[in-house]
Amino acid sequence: MKTKSILLVLTLSLFGLAPGNLQAQQSLSLSLDEARQYALEHNRTLTNTQFEVEKSQWAVLESIAAGLPQASAQLDYQSFMGAEMLIRFGEGMPEQYIPLRPQSNMNITLSQLVFNGNYFVGIQAARIAQDMAATNRQKSKLEVETQVIDAYNLVLITQELLRVLEMNVDNLEDLFKKTAALGEVGIIEQTDVDQLEIQLNSLKNAVNQTQRQKELAMNMLKMQLGIDPSDEVIPTNTLDEVLATMDLDYLLMTDLQLRQNFDYQLMLKQEELSKKMINMQYANALPTISAFYQHTIKIIRPDFDMVPNNAIGFSVSIPIFSSGQRYSQVKQASIDFQTTQNNRRLLEDQLKIQEKQLKFNFSNAYEAFINQKKNIEVSERVNNNIRIKYEQGMVSGLDLINADNNYLRAVNEYISSIMEMLNASTQLKKLYGQI
Repeated sequence: MKTKSILLVLTLSLFGLAPGNLQAQQSLSLSLDEARQYALEHNRTLTNTQFEVEKSQWAVLESIAAGLPQASAQLDYQSFMGAEMLIRFGEGMPEQYIPLRPQSNMNITLSQLVFNGNYFVGIQAARIAQDMAATNRQKSKLEVETQVIDAYNLVLITQELLRVLEMNVDNLEDLFKKTAALGEVGIIEQTDVDQLEIQLNSLKNAVNQTQRQKELAMNMLKMQLGIDPSDEVIPTNTLDEVLATMDLDYLLMTDLQLRQNFDYQLMLKQEELSKKMINMQYANALPTISAFYQHTIKIIRPDFDMVPNNAIGFSVSIPIFSSGQRYSQVKQASIDFQTTQNNRRLLEDQLKIQEKQLKFNFSNAYEAFINQKKNIEVSERVNNNIRIKYEQGMVSGLDLINADNNYLRAVNEYISSIMEMLNASTQLKKLYGQI
């Protein structure tokens, strides 16, 4: 027994499946709301937007720190390589040579910006950029939730289509067995048996394709949730439950509030930032005033030391004439601001047109959904009746196949109408900023 255990461990090790390498597969059972919340906590794209928010916060602190006291230290050493200094204390007096000894100083400087127009405008611009980063994160959250909803709905839709196809395959397979038995004894022509077999094989192929589509939809959902592809996700909501939560009055009666749309909010911030850039260019014409204090520590003192240990002072830089350079910069900033204003008006028109188009798409999809729901009920009823008549020998196999194809066509059109309606609903809510 011990030998068998050792052989089992060695065999698993060869395939990378040793007990230490095995990873437990995670299984998540999530409703649509739970999937959205899970994605907000684990989606990697949102993690990056949080980094951008934190980066913008540090950028504001950096801008503020530029106007606060700055301290620096400098250590220097000078050797004059044996040179001598010639000194004559008066006319007619003899010249004297004094050797220049090495010297070393440490300078500690404390500086303070007193006034700079760009400093104050820069802080305001950094805070606007911080607001834009926060708004962009909210927009990214909305987009992630939208993608999760679309992926979750797609999984439910493919599951429903797969259920219908598999049920149809089971019914047709049972009918084929009965028909094949009758064909063997000559009661039914072999042509009917062959036609039914072709129809059955086509359905099985459709099932296989739908299973792959379901796997693809599930992988898309896993990617949006931020989980490992090997983990299992089990949707707990059904397609009927999702359809029941659709609020037609809200979707069709609500009007677009531009300031609730994140794209419009970002455009307003961009416009505000462009206006600050004009102020930035005007501030270039203002003086810059700074003050400093310097303390010198004489490490190696020269023979003649005429430099004091402490010094204090200030500097004023006044722009006087730039040959039109600053004026040109102001004009360019003004043009950028006008361009941003024009882009804002263009975005307003685009969002209003988009609202009308999405409402139009949703209305059409909803009407198609209602009609296709009736059609699938009728086609299913017809298909069942034809199947009964076929078993009784009252209709041909061709009639049965035509009825089955009509039913499958109705199913596909019904599923397509659901997908279009759910997509239009999600896009309309996203436009309103209220997923």
